[in-house]
Amino acid sequence: MEPGQRKEPELRAGEQQISAENCYDLLTKAKSEGADDAKQRVYRFMSDHYLHVLRSPAYGRLTAGERDLILNRRMEGTKVLAVAETCEVNERESPEDARQRRVLCLRPDARRWEVLTCLPEEIPARGSGMCAMYNYLFVAGGIRAHGDGRSEASDRVFCYNPRTGTWSQVRPLAQPRCQLRLVPMDGHLYAIGGECLFTVERYDPRADRWSPVAPLPKGSFAVAHEATSCGGELFVSGGSLFYRLLRYDSRRDEWEECPFNESRRRSSDMVAHRSLIYRFDVERERERAGVTVYKYNTVAKAWHGGERFPLENPRPFRCAVLEERIYCVNRSHTLQFEVREQREGFLPQALPPPAEARGALVPVVLCLSRDQP
Repeated sequence: MEPGQRKEPELRAGEQQISAENCYDLLTKAKSEGADDAKQRVYRFMSDHYLHVLRSPAYGRLTAGERDLILNRRMEGTKVLAVAETCEVNERESPEDARQRRVLCLRPDARRWEVLTCLPEEIPARGSGMCAMYNYLFVAGGIRAHGDGRSEASDRVFCYNPRTGTWSQVRPLAQPRCQLRLVPMDGHLYAIGGECLFTVERYDPRADRWSPVAPLPKGSFAVAHEATSCGGELFVSGGSLFYRLLRYDSRRDEWEECPFNESRRRSSDMVAHRSLIYRFDVERERERAGVTVYKYNTVAKAWHGGERFPLENPRPFRCAVLEERIYCVNRSHTLQFEVREQREGFLPQALPPPAEARGALVPVVLCLSRDQP
């Protein structure tokens, strides 16, 4: 059994094995017989195997209340910060690259990092896009090396289900990509750009299908960009033109320019909280070494100068939002930026980094059920 995987409960005598194909019939039977235990067991199955049920005819026959119920149950439990070990495309090969890469989670009570799962060997070690949606970890694209020295971009998409501890594949990307950004928005995934690519595609999990949407404007930034979603819109920044910010309106299927940011430095990452976008820039000059935060108000459409946190020899990091904090994670430290309405700024004490972590760390937020170890 993989790290973090939990055993499914044994079926009692006379209980029928539940599947995505028969779950609705079993639910209907349990309702008609007034068997509440059996009904709750089916709801739990639907919640634990949400993606499979979402793609089945059963989902369309559920009431709106039942759809909300199984999704809400899927998001119940303990929210944890998780990080996946990956590798930047331009990093040098090392003997460690042959080791299987892990997904670690930070236990909030003990402040201890634990192994949640390992990434399947089929997932490229470099250049993949990662994000969480519906309490699944999705990993898309990347650059795949061959034994003869050749390498090529991948179109494969994997997802990890923390409720069952299992990995599976979904529909491949329409176009192979590496160094892409993968962003969830309104129940869809967006694969944005990639090396030498300006195209963008959207994944509908119910139809299990990728479809093209409006590409990034010409002359923008195909790689080394950041992306996030806020208020039902996508925002992309970074790349070679550090100060630009693009906004994608899914209703009109259009990209447009937002006001420029005053910073000319390469940003480390960009995340959203409520109606604000937080951009984190790393400054490595000796006199001003540290991290500077800029905010973009998506309602007022204006940038605001941000908090500065002095840090000796700062390194790039990636960010994730958990409750009222933004966690900035790399192998050296985990900074915490509080975003409460009455207080905003870095907490003075950094959390310990994951022990023996390697490569670049991509943080996401997952919900673990209360009975998971």
